Amino acid sequence: MGAAPSTPYTVEHLVGTFVGDESLPLSSDFWQKLIELPFDAQLPSQRVHEACQLLAKNNCKTRHLAKILFHLACYLQESMSTSGVPPLDYEKAVNAVCFTSVFLKHLIESAQDGVVELYLSLHDNESIPKSILGDQTIEILVMRNVLNFIGSVDLSPNTYFLHLELLNFTIIAMSTQLLCGLSPRSNDVNPFLDAAMAQDGHLVSSVVCKLVLNYISRPRVPFNRASYPIFDDGRENSMLKRVGSAAANIVLLPFSYLISSSSEGSRDPIADSSLHVLLVLIHYHKCLVSEGYSLIENQVSASSDSLPKEDTYFSDNPYCKALEHATDCELDRVEFEDNAHSDQHVKLPFSPLFDTLGMCLADETAVLLLYSLLQGNSTFLEYVLVRTDLDTLLMPILEALYDARRRTANQIYMLLIILLILSQDSSFNAGVHKLILPTVPWYKERLLLQTSLGSLMVIILIRTVQFNLSKLRDVYLHTTCLATLANMAPHVHHLSPYASQRLVSLFHMLSRKYNKLSDPRDKKLNDAENNSIEISSLVDMSAELHIYTDFLRLILEIINAILTYALPRNPEVVYAIMHKQDVFQPFKNHPRFNELIENIYTVLEFFNSRMDAQRMDGGWSVNEVLQVVIDNCRSWRVDGMKMFTQLHFTYEQESHPEEFFIPYVWKLVLSKCEFEFNATAINLFPADIPTNKLDNAVEGNTFQNSDFDHV
Repeated sequence: MGAAPSTPYTVEHLVGTFVGDESLPLSSDFWQKLIELPFDAQLPSQRVHEACQLLAKNNCKTRHLAKILFHLACYLQESMSTSGVPPLDYEKAVNAVCFTSVFLKHLIESAQDGVVELYLSLHDNESIPKSILGDQTIEILVMRNVLNFIGSVDLSPNTYFLHLELLNFTIIAMSTQLLCGLSPRSNDVNPFLDAAMAQDGHLVSSVVCKLVLNYISRPRVPFNRASYPIFDDGRENSMLKRVGSAAANIVLLPFSYLISSSSEGSRDPIADSSLHVLLVLIHYHKCLVSEGYSLIENQVSASSDSLPKEDTYFSDNPYCKALEHATDCELDRVEFEDNAHSDQHVKLPFSPLFDTLGMCLADETAVLLLYSLLQGNSTFLEYVLVRTDLDTLLMPILEALYDARRRTANQIYMLLIILLILSQDSSFNAGVHKLILPTVPWYKERLLLQTSLGSLMVIILIRTVQFNLSKLRDVYLHTTCLATLANMAPHVHHLSPYASQRLVSLFHMLSRKYNKLSDPRDKKLNDAENNSIEISSLVDMSAELHIYTDFLRLILEIINAILTYALPRNPEVVYAIMHKQDVFQPFKNHPRFNELIENIYTVLEFFNSRMDAQRMDGGWSVNEVLQVVIDNCRSWRVDGMKMFTQLHFTYEQESHPEEFFIPYVWKLVLSKCEFEFNATAINLFPADIPTNKLDNAVEGNTFQNSDFDHV
């Protein structure tokens, strides 16, 4: 006691009091001191970890997390209601958000058995300012003010970092979803996500609009990293510290506590974080038990995975609906920037959004946003379909599919579904063949010069099928590729020689696979009759053979559609069929294929007879055969062909898309955001757990209140 006088408000003291076991009232001036943290000292990462563990231990009693969230919400509300806020106040707010984020993140990821206990309600004896909180919960107040700031306060050099930290705070607050199982259940605890869904329509619209505008405008860091104290941590390639300026005497929490050590940082952190928040918001679905279903009568717990899906439903998602109903705006620059403050109906500048997506489709999150817009927003889909520069979107999509070995299976699915959605429109299918590409520099196997965009699509889709056969072996992927080709087939125009060859070669390749399955199966059928083989093996082989039968028929239908509806415009397809006409011979009598093969042979007989009528001494050159085909295409009549119903495939989401999209969104967010999440706590999807994380997970609460200078 007697040596040196104690400093009443050191960082250790303030943090120690916050995480300690003494509950301070909401009205205490301590909270203002804690939020402003007016010291330039740092806490080592280990001390922050100890503090987080102590808060997890004492928060049930003190409700200090709820209290600091309340004061943070008030801080934000005051900054929005006051004009001419000093830059220092914004810097203090940045630190307040960071401080809160650190402790909130720890409490979420340290939840036991996926049960989140944040204790966001205050004790009954707590004096609560009704003028601020009213009948709201703490989480609704916090999310209202956080989202309101994001949606209504303009980005400027003074507000840039606060915007960024509020976006990161929102991701952390919504990360309770990582603790839930793969299938949403009625007892899942996502207080901040549910609070976001409970906001009024005007706020929802402004937030959706602002997040998209942030993604389009891609605001850059407003200061030079080398000269501004916020950035310089003495390391080359240093990244944004989640802190304020040292010159302003703002406490610097250890940057490494939130930041992933493997992260390279983002070139456009506001744009990326805005997209992450948007994707989580629009894909969230709260599971509810159907009215009239009695858990007691059916002896089922609300937490049980056995609760029948037909007795649950999902609440509407206002953010999803806002994005789905967004419309285009033809506005000048000033109106564009003020768009986030317009009426409740979301209006987005489709042209720069289209261009931004085209630039960013190498990023998986951009692919998911494009999918969400095309699948959900018919107005945006119509806008895309009337663009004359479809190569802006299609070229990066086709390049990504060309490099499929470097892509995740989910990314390949999303890209193919986008192509399928676009191919549902006949004007799109016709338009892609009118756009000529001078060259395709990223296609290495062959020099493609003056190739139509449609021909390139056919080449890449066929290449994707071949890749899937050798690597993924996924039936859904096959079906999606062939469905897109089938939609395109009647509208094919001057398909290139290479694309035509690849189409016939695809039939040949799948026919060889079919024959390899068919011959052994026939032998096993004989063996099965003699009881010398297991029936299950035969069933598996028959199922696979049936799949390949469907694939072969679909390719024959694609070829038939070209020959029936577009033969005069596609002499190269006729030439490719003539060149490999023997590959169709084995299937002439196949009950599933014979009528389709008949049509192909009707075409072959027509053109073979024209060649016979012009029999030449010696052999035919490629150009001579092709010239005969071109000359006789003009006199071709479809009368002798058997007409089939024109195929048209459409994409529809499955009945429970959330089981795919929610885990997928969070995998993307965690792979790209600049902080780590405890992999041992994730239940939403299987997560890789580093050895050091396992060691940390079993440490437990080994720290005592006395470890901090706590009064």
